[in-house]
Amino acid sequence: MSQKLDATDRKILHLLQSNAKITNAQLSQEVGLSPASTLERVKKMEKLNVIKSYHATVDEHLIGLEVGTFLLVTLTGHNKKNLNEFMLAINQIEEVVECYHITGRGDFLLKAVSTDISAYQSLILDQISEIPVVHNLESMVILSTLKKSPQLPIPE
Repeated sequence: MSQKLDATDRKILHLLQSNAKITNAQLSQEVGLSPASTLERVKKMEKLNVIKSYHATVDEHLIGLEVGTFLLVTLTGHNKKNLNEFMLAINQIEEVVECYHITGRGDFLLKAVSTDISAYQSLILDQISEIPVVHNLESMVILSTLKKSPQLPIPE
């Protein structure tokens, strides 16, 4: 269920998405409210889970994660038991950084990162394909990233 956000809340969210390290004093100056009022609004959005977390964006290549891939996963059957078994297993694999339950040709779309092709091959053969409910995998290696925005558009 979406939360009602006024123009000031949307501006706060935009500024925090641009710079999560902004001080409350700077934030309040940008939105034209007192520091106390600004902090109250931020705390309210945190409590409502509109703001879920604050974190650093890390450059995967600079830390040695040279191979990014998407994997289309099809399960042996699309039922609650298989879905739960897959989700429990996939959450244990740290190289899988995103997992989406989808419609269409497959059941799940994963994003995985690896240090190199050999590590990726090991990830596929030794971990993901060993999940008992996985029927089929289709890999797509990321050649380049043209857009990767950490900022969501805030609807009015």
